[in-house]
Amino acid sequence: MTPHGLRRELGTTDAVVIGLSAMIGAGIFVALAPAARAAGSGLMIALAVAAVVAYCNATSSARLAALYPASGGTYVYGRERLGNFWGYLAGWGFVVGKTASCAAMALTVGVYVWPGHAHAVAAVTVAALTALNYVGIQRSAWLARSIVAVVITILVIVVVTSTISPKSLEWSASAGPEVSVTGVLQAAGLLFFAFAGYARIATLGEEVRDPSRTIPRAIPLALAITLILYAATAAALLWILGPSAMGSSVAPVTDAARATGLRWLVPTVGVAAAAAAVGSLLALILGVSRTTFAMARDHHLPHRLASIHPRFGSPYRAELVVGAVVTGLAATVDVGDAIGFSSFAVLVYYAIANVSAWTLTTTEGRPARIVPAVGLLGCVTLALALPLPSTIAGIGVLAAGAITYRVRMSWRTRSSTDTTDESTSGS
Repeated sequence: MTPHGLRRELGTTDAVVIGLSAMIGAGIFVALAPAARAAGSGLMIALAVAAVVAYCNATSSARLAALYPASGGTYVYGRERLGNFWGYLAGWGFVVGKTASCAAMALTVGVYVWPGHAHAVAAVTVAALTALNYVGIQRSAWLARSIVAVVITILVIVVVTSTISPKSLEWSASAGPEVSVTGVLQAAGLLFFAFAGYARIATLGEEVRDPSRTIPRAIPLALAITLILYAATAAALLWILGPSAMGSSVAPVTDAARATGLRWLVPTVGVAAAAAAVGSLLALILGVSRTTFAMARDHHLPHRLASIHPRFGSPYRAELVVGAVVTGLAATVDVGDAIGFSSFAVLVYYAIANVSAWTLTTTEGRPARIVPAVGLLGCVTLALALPLPSTIAGIGVLAAGAITYRVRMSWRTRSSTDTTDESTSGS
C-alpha cells in the first residue's frame, strides 16, 4: 500500500483486462447503432478518426500516468501541470459524465436480461458490483477477466458467421444515409465514448504494481486489441445488415446474429451483451469511485469520501456513494442521451490531459509534440460535432462545476483572511 493510499495489486494483464472490459461493453453493444445512424456507410472512416484521437489521448495519458501514478487520472495530471482549477474541472467532468455512463450501462444490462423489469435489474446489478468493489480490486479484476474472455469469444463467432452467411448479400443491399463530414465527425464523437474505457487504467494508477512500466504498456495494448475487435465487428455488421438497418437497430449485434439464420446465436449474443455491459459497468464504477476518492482527498469533494477500508484497502465510502447515485440515475436515464453527454464530458477531460502532456519535458517522458496537439484538436472538434443537446448539457454541467469551484475558493480565501486578521488582532 502506498503511504495514505491504496494497495498496489494489479499487474499488466489485470490492467489491460479492466481497460478491455470498459471499452468492449460500451462500444460494440451501445455506440455502433447511433454512430451508423450519423455516418451511414462512412462508419469505418468515423471509427478510424475516433481511433486516432483515442491513440493520441492514450499516449498522453500513459506518459502522464507513469509520472504521476496516483488515483484520479487527468484530475491529478491537470492539477500538477496546469493548476488546481484545471485538475478540478477534469475530475468534475469525469465523475459527472461517467456517472451517467454507469447508469446507461446498468440499464443496458436490464434491457438484455429482463426487458420488462430493466430498471429493477439495473439497480440490483449496481448494488452487486458495488459490493464486489467494496471487498477489493483483485476480485473485480478476476470478474473482468472472465467477462472479457466470454465476450470476445462470442463476438468472434458473430464476425465469422456474419461474413460467411449466405444471407449477407440480401441484408446488405439496404442503402444508408448520405455520407457527410458532419455526420462522420458526429459518429466519431459518439464512438469515442466506446474507446474512453482505457481511462480506467490510468485512474487506477495507485493500485497498479510498478506503474511507470505497467501503465504505458497496458493502455496502448488494451486500445489496440479493442480497435481490432471494433473494426472487425463494425465491418461484419455493415456487411450483413447494411448501414440503414444497422443505424435503425436497437441491438445491431443481435440483429446480425439473427440474420445468419443460426437460432442458437441470438440468445448467446444476448448473454454476451449483458456480460459486456456488466464488465463495462464494473470498470466504470472503479474509475469513478477512484476519481471521487482522489478529489475528496484534496477536499474538492466531502473529505469523508477519502476513507480507505482497513481490511480490504478499498475507497469504500466513495464506492458506496457512487453506487447509490448510479442506482438512482438508472431509474430515469436514457441510454442515447447518456452517450452524447458522457462523450462531451470525457472529451473535455482528455483535452486537459493533452494540454498537460504538452507541458512535459523530454526528461519527463514527453511524447512527440504532434501527439498532444492532434489529441487536443481532435477532442475539441469531436466535442463540438456531437448532437446539440449533448453539447449544451455538457457545457452547462461543466459551467456549474466551475462556478461551484470559484465560489468555494472565494469562501475559503475569505475564511483564511478572517482567521489571519483575528490572529493578528489577538497578538
